[in-house]
Amino acid sequence: MYHSTDPRAALAATPVGTKPAATHFAGAEYAKFHETPPAENQNGARTWYARGQNFIIAYSEADKGAVLSRTNQPDEYVVLLPDPGAGAEIVWGNDRKVVNGHSISFVPAGASSIMLLGAAKVVRMVTTRSEDLAKLCSNAASYATPHPNLPPFEPWPEATGGPKVRTYSLDVAATPGRFGRIFRCSTFMVNFLEPRNGPRDPSKMSPHHHDDFEQCSLALAGTFVHHLRWPWTTDMAQWREDDHESCGSPSIAVIPPPAIHTSQAVDPKLNVLVDIFCPPRLDFSAKPGWVLNEDDYPMPAQAPAGKSAV
Repeated sequence: MYHSTDPRAALAATPVGTKPAATHFAGAEYAKFHETPPAENQNGARTWYARGQNFIIAYSEADKGAVLSRTNQPDEYVVLLPDPGAGAEIVWGNDRKVVNGHSISFVPAGASSIMLLGAAKVVRMVTTRSEDLAKLCSNAASYATPHPNLPPFEPWPEATGGPKVRTYSLDVAATPGRFGRIFRCSTFMVNFLEPRNGPRDPSKMSPHHHDDFEQCSLALAGTFVHHLRWPWTTDMAQWREDDHESCGSPSIAVIPPPAIHTSQAVDPKLNVLVDIFCPPRLDFSAKPGWVLNEDDYPMPAQAPAGKSAV
């Protein structure tokens, strides 16, 4: 259920009865980086890790000259420099690229490094195929057994033109009818939502659910209350209490299917939220003009089995 002013109100609903209703549910995952010490403090960077079923979020507060490297990265990953200011030098093979702050980059598999040209926040997003990083996640134990209602991870097609570092500015003006600033690669879809000054209007919330994929909501500024409600089934043992979890920044909330959810910005100052999906969402990709780099990364030849459009 979206408010009439929400661009997502134009998304097609999943046809009723296309798949059996879920009968078992996982809880949400919350990682409040602002309340806990980093998992790593080395090479000039302090890094926190948390995960969903398919993805890992590595949030770093890095000094000038800090280096974040991957020696044997199994697949494409994301480098988000959310704030304006000093950027970074990303090296992959013979590809050496200086990127500005307030940008998003996609780095191919293999050996790579990120050297900060000034003190900055850095968010890396990798799949859980990076087993070395999965072990460092604060909520690693939650995924010792796979969560229900999620199909096996399948990457999307690789970029047109072959592997290289691809970078895009986040300085993109809002357009009526377009939802946020969405970019995708073969492994992730990232929606850098418009910053919100002050609390969200409580009369314009957007409770909705996803049938078969997790949503990661990364708070980079402000405070958000994540409201979640799970379905009732005939088995009361599967019933769950509602969540109304307050998360400051930085933090992540991992929202499981098919929980009804909506996030409420409550800080009186700046609130910044980034929504992350792994792999990319088909319904957002199908909306003309929503994915800003859609010409670089093709969609699958056919819709992945079970992919919902909610």
